[in-house]
Amino acid sequence: MLKLTRDESPPSSEDFSRFYVLIDEVLGVRRHIDLMRWLQGGLQGYLPHDILVAAWGDFHLGVIHYDIVSALPGVRSESAMAESIAPLLTGLFNRWTVQDRRPFSLNVGQDGFAWEGVATHGPIAEAMLGMKSALVHGINDQRGRHDCLYVFFSQHPKRRRNESHAVKILLPYIDTALRQVDLMPNQYAQKSGAASDGLAAADVVENDVLSEREAEIMKWVAMGKTNGEIGSILNVSSFTIKNHMQRIFKKLDVFNRAQAVSTFKNTYAVHVAVKAAKQDA
Repeated sequence: MLKLTRDESPPSSEDFSRFYVLIDEVLGVRRHIDLMRWLQGGLQGYLPHDILVAAWGDFHLGVIHYDIVSALPGVRSESAMAESIAPLLTGLFNRWTVQDRRPFSLNVGQDGFAWEGVATHGPIAEAMLGMKSALVHGINDQRGRHDCLYVFFSQHPKRRRNESHAVKILLPYIDTALRQVDLMPNQYAQKSGAASDGLAAADVVENDVLSEREAEIMKWVAMGKTNGEIGSILNVSSFTIKNHMQRIFKKLDVFNRAQAVSTFKNTYAVHVAVKAAKQDA
């Protein structure tokens, strides 16, 4: 049975001294091995975990990118399938937003994280069944206009005292450490069509991956229209427009509408103009 807990005990002055040491070490994180050593070092004294999942993107649209860091055998980003881990991350993100974006803990008992929709095979799924608790917190990135969610999974059913306060203090530095290393394999959610081959956004639009309807929708999005307004213009439901936007985000490899508009204007629109010029020649 899943139980929600929260610990509001503030850290001691000794804790703050140790936090400073951990924060100072972040400056030395440059490679994956540096990141692993830092996460498995002193940080475990305050945020103990066996699996760290970092996810970012537009959770409302289901466009989620993720990274998995763990010392457990086989538990890596490349071992996870987007369709299997996305429901779990979306569910935790929804809990986080409902709780006014404050950190919270989950205790799931002996069943582990056998979340509805999560695949029941593979190293990630097997490891998740062994996790008994999780600490969840996130960061709202206003500049990047997307949310970041961090989930610390542990095999121990009870979270340690002061973890909620510790994660509020340390999460920005964990976020910084992860941003300082190169992208890891399969870090992004699987994409359909040409994007699944690892093509850049410019390559995607160059190969006409956006359909005529999607391009038309993006023109209205670029004009500042909402999904409801676009739906009325095109005589379809806002839900249909939302589904189109999900596919557009994945094809252009972006997180939000602002990035989609920028990519569309800088690459797709230019491509269309060049293509039209060639046809007229």
